[in-house]
Amino acid sequence: MTLPTEPIGSIPRPAELRAALTDSAAGRGDAVLLGELQAAAVADTIRRLEDAGSPVVTDGEQSKPSFATYPLLGMVNLAPDGAVIPFADGHVRQLPRLTKGPFRYQTQVSQYLAAATAVANVPVKQAVIAPSALSLIYPADGIDGYSREEFVEDLVNEAEADIRGALDGGAHVVQLDFTEGRLSLKLDPSGGLLEDFIALNNRVLERFTDEERARIGVHTCPGGDLDSTHSLDVDYAGLLPALFRMHAGNFYLQLASEQDPDRVLAVVAENLQPAQRVFVGVIDPIDPAIETPEIVRDRLLRAAWHISPDRLGSCDDCGFSPFGDDDSTSRETAFAKVRARVEGTALAAQMLGV
Repeated sequence: MTLPTEPIGSIPRPAELRAALTDSAAGRGDAVLLGELQAAAVADTIRRLEDAGSPVVTDGEQSKPSFATYPLLGMVNLAPDGAVIPFADGHVRQLPRLTKGPFRYQTQVSQYLAAATAVANVPVKQAVIAPSALSLIYPADGIDGYSREEFVEDLVNEAEADIRGALDGGAHVVQLDFTEGRLSLKLDPSGGLLEDFIALNNRVLERFTDEERARIGVHTCPGGDLDSTHSLDVDYAGLLPALFRMHAGNFYLQLASEQDPDRVLAVVAENLQPAQRVFVGVIDPIDPAIETPEIVRDRLLRAAWHISPDRLGSCDDCGFSPFGDDDSTSRETAFAKVRARVEGTALAAQMLGV
């Protein structure tokens, strides 16, 4: 056995693909050319991840407009003035607002997975958006003729189908992106919104067997967009006890950018459930400096003081480019950081004797 290591998801997209995605979003451009650019970027991303030694790869989300909104592509019952997510540097991202029911995914991740597995030589991980994030598109004042309860039931059904399609399609693991978890404590310090998010996600996860949930994971981070975050100032201790009550087998935690990782790891060790594994972030995608394998090794050895190595793995803190227009990190930097994570994890495994 060795320490497992996995990417989180997104890799910076080539400049030509970013431009084509921008044109497509504006209703112009060549759909055939866009598809060709996406296919080429997926193949190149997977090849370069494999060249970096990654034992598990992703498609780098090269074909997604963002990690959060892929199910909404082509949906006509949306308005642009939905929930606003502010980042520490002053920029914002805005979700769309649902205008009428029913709610149905227009795109499922199974199509991304099929394209990735067709060119990959190692297991493929598939990221999906957590239903809690998509719940934010339902307006606070409701929708005439389509209650929130009806929307939530539709959302749960659609999220289950998205995850199940990836599992059935042969995904090594399916990862729910739950960046809104930590953000929820900023929006509602009482923790009520977080509890609602956990309950909603568990409504979906409870539909899977124990064996299936062993292949389902949850990723949390304080956001990572244009070299800024939305909730790094929120104490992890408010999130982690609730997080580990989610019915998943794997948890991917941002940690490299934390100021006091030992404190966080102690909370993790206290709340980690018997059948759960934790992948700790050893790479900070926002930091332009490329970590050395030795830095990665030492971060994992620190984690092993708190968490048994047989329940430990490594990952990046978050995706390198969650939104399609993010060019704050180069592809070369991202792949160099991936290589450092892989090599550093192997060094830690050797020292830990696993």
